[in-house]
Amino acid sequence: MSTDDAPHAPEPEAEPAATPGPAGRRRAPKRRSPALAAVGRMHLPAHKLRWGLLAVAVGAVVAALVTLFISGFRSSHGLEAHNPASPQLGGRANSAFGSARPGDCLSWTNAKTLDLNKVNCGDKHLFEVTADIDLSRYPGREFGPGSRFPDSLRFAELRDEHCAPAAAAYLGGQLDPRGRFVVGMINPGEPGWRNGDRTIRCGLQLVSATGNATQQAVGKVRDTDQSRTFEPGTCIGISQSLPTNEPVDCAKPHAYEVMSVVDLGAHFSGGPPNNADQDKYMQDECARAASDYLGGQDALINKTLTIFWDNLDTRSWLVGSHKLNCLVGKGSQDGFSTITGTARGDVLIDGQAPVPPPSDGRSTPTPLPGAAPAPVPHPR
Repeated sequence: MSTDDAPHAPEPEAEPAATPGPAGRRRAPKRRSPALAAVGRMHLPAHKLRWGLLAVAVGAVVAALVTLFISGFRSSHGLEAHNPASPQLGGRANSAFGSARPGDCLSWTNAKTLDLNKVNCGDKHLFEVTADIDLSRYPGREFGPGSRFPDSLRFAELRDEHCAPAAAAYLGGQLDPRGRFVVGMINPGEPGWRNGDRTIRCGLQLVSATGNATQQAVGKVRDTDQSRTFEPGTCIGISQSLPTNEPVDCAKPHAYEVMSVVDLGAHFSGGPPNNADQDKYMQDECARAASDYLGGQDALINKTLTIFWDNLDTRSWLVGSHKLNCLVGKGSQDGFSTITGTARGDVLIDGQAPVPPPSDGRSTPTPLPGAAPAPVPHPR
């Protein structure tokens, strides 16, 4: 799918960009079991990973793309697609765009083909409608007859003004601002606008760091765990040393690999745990996951990889997002090294086979941006 035409939505703008920095409060435990020590000493927690690292990552890679893609569908022809279950009688009322209502789910195969279709929300889909808003009802001449088709930045303003509150109302205030779903919008397209259509469709969708809405959801958002996690064995793509947030085949270049999903709700009861408590729990969980996933405590060290995770904030916890991923990758001077192959087998790191550290000591991997300093290992 061409990125010029790909449907998208930006990350929630209410979340300020975090500045990566040292997290010196994290220290290695004084005494640990040999298995935990072998894996844990490679641990570099990065609680700024998504909103710190990715704030920088997205800023470096996507700054220009946000300006281009921020309004949603960029095809000037809009997405005049049809419900396959209905006879094609013609006219706006019979199109999926024209008839979509809050609670409907939409999908497409390629934005350029204008093949938007209504689908059952229990099936795979790309967009869940939260509101339909007729701009012609607003006072003034901006949206009146003969008015110009708004540019992408104006549509972005309309999305923030109308679609963000619509999503909050649709979910009863239960949208995780750091979760899997973000607010999007579909406009009627320039031909539809010229014909007098001033209706925008607000919705929720999964997006990547590059802004492309290519990931499919199953089920309605209100019935779905909004934790931003991926299934174990998933590899996340890389672009210019930064994660794309889109799954790719592990045989292709990627930034990191998912080892496990950890439900913090099964361990912490009551209010949201603070970051220090999350880190302590996740360190143990991810150490075990690394040993199990990679096939032994030495595999992580010999492949010169690093385990890391994110943190959940209070807002996410209170809307029910309690899960995190244990991840494995390797930092570089610019962000992430490029890994080819699954971490469970033979890997290439930046095109080269990893060189295990000498047997009389342990090498320290390059830290991920925003991570704590690595504990200095001592020869045994």
